[in-house]
Amino acid sequence: MKRLFVLLTRALLAATLLGVPPLHAGGEPARGDRGIVATVHPLATDAAIEAFKKGGNAIDATVAAALTLGVVDGHNSGIGGGCFMLIRLADGTFVPIDGRETAPGAATRDMFVRNGKVVPELSLTGPLAAGVPGALAAYDYALRRYGKLSLKEHLMASAKIAENGFPLSRHYAERLAASAKELNRFEASRAAFLPDGRPKRPGEILRLPDLARTYRAVAENGIDWFYRGPFAGLTADWMKRNGGLLMAEDFRNYHAKLREPVTTMYRGYQIIGFPPPSSGGAHVAQILNILENFDLKAMGADSADFIHVVAEATKLAFADRAYWLGDPEFIKVPRGLVSKEYAARLAKQIDRRHAAVVPQHGMPDRANEDFFGKHTTHFSTADAEGNWVACTATVNTSFGCKVVIPGTGVVLNNQMDDFSAQPGATNYFGLMGAEANAIAPGKRPLSSMSPTIVLKDGKPILSVGAAGGPTIISQTVLAIINTIDFGMDPATALAQPRFHHQWKPDELVVEKRIGKDVLSELEKRGHKLKRVDALGAAQAVGVDSKGHGFVGAHDPRVEGKAAGW
Repeated sequence: MKRLFVLLTRALLAATLLGVPPLHAGGEPARGDRGIVATVHPLATDAAIEAFKKGGNAIDATVAAALTLGVVDGHNSGIGGGCFMLIRLADGTFVPIDGRETAPGAATRDMFVRNGKVVPELSLTGPLAAGVPGALAAYDYALRRYGKLSLKEHLMASAKIAENGFPLSRHYAERLAASAKELNRFEASRAAFLPDGRPKRPGEILRLPDLARTYRAVAENGIDWFYRGPFAGLTADWMKRNGGLLMAEDFRNYHAKLREPVTTMYRGYQIIGFPPPSSGGAHVAQILNILENFDLKAMGADSADFIHVVAEATKLAFADRAYWLGDPEFIKVPRGLVSKEYAARLAKQIDRRHAAVVPQHGMPDRANEDFFGKHTTHFSTADAEGNWVACTATVNTSFGCKVVIPGTGVVLNNQMDDFSAQPGATNYFGLMGAEANAIAPGKRPLSSMSPTIVLKDGKPILSVGAAGGPTIISQTVLAIINTIDFGMDPATALAQPRFHHQWKPDELVVEKRIGKDVLSELEKRGHKLKRVDALGAAQAVGVDSKGHGFVGAHDPRVEGKAAGW
């Protein structure tokens, strides 16, 4: 034991000296018999557990966590943003609820173009950057149809935290400091998040009384208060005064949508993902289909061979993403993207010894026929009745468009940046898009959010997803591979070093914890490496390998919490 302590101490010291943040979690995952939850914040996890104790199910626990995260992790998500919620009900039915934001009715194809050039600032900060929020509509629908507790109960519990205040986590404080200059531009944002004229430090208490009042107003009056009442009116008035496009009619016209899940098989396991406008479900499936043609287990989880092959598969998928993916109500997304035959053709393009240059997207079968009917946060839950949920929520970049609607405490998203402002132009995350993801009134922008549920012999064994822009797809794929190919539990799977390739730019992003010899070998194979301290944040819950209840883990790169009941 003493030797283990010495080794751990040395590892932590080495990580500090190298600038690599130490992992927060360790060893065994959280365990529970009646319910399990994993989120990026202890207060959100506690809220979910409390929902279980009140008689709620996994859907209740999910919404309790979501609304609490909108308070204590509001730079990442909230009712001013959107979400994708993938539910697996106890009867085996899957319900993907699309709470993605929509473009305003007055949005135009070139609204972010000036003198022939895209102006990125317009889609990131200020009134033009916001889409119609959808998260609250999705949470309300999920609870009314599948929950046991009321939306009012969950909102009132979260309102108490907003009113009484909460200590800022290290990550929240860092995001607040980084966003302070932009938040300071807007009066209500400044009042909410910089009340002392400066960003609060880790551990200091932040109170959000306006947000608490908004939560209580929705609790008492229902979501019509938000979509067809005072909130919509206040937002429209502010937008008119400040050059924005969101109108009260846009809120009245918003509805969460039910989708059909994306399904594939990987080494005998069924992978259930979220369909477009998520690109995550399609490309998690596509990447796994490609990788099924390789013996990853024989390569080893930390080998150059493994990283190279996975990166090459991911590169091919992201080239397809840039061209084919968008809102399925506006464009046709080919089902051939997730076919085994197309994946086999792509797999043959992978050179085991050299990084390939991928000039453009591939051509899946029936391209014009069938279609799929650090920032952000992911949370997963499950209960003993058989309900499982994977939910990813976001306001896009930190604090969204930096606008708080006066008197409401609600941070609006900047999801309009997820559209393609021009064919070939890149967004904040460096993602390239084409006409399929062009701006149009009422359209939902493409997303990388990838809530995923994995089954074996018809029974769920894993709920997983991640935060971190396009790296969400890579993180989710790696978590699934670590679980299926390498037999890891959630805590071990999420702690593994990560890497990411998104086609453009042509670089392989790697965590610094990956061994130097491995990185050297990757460079020899032609990879241009970009080293980062940490990559993304994933959460996962699963079943105990011995059949005794649930296990769960939060990403050790963040200060989250997994807990069982």
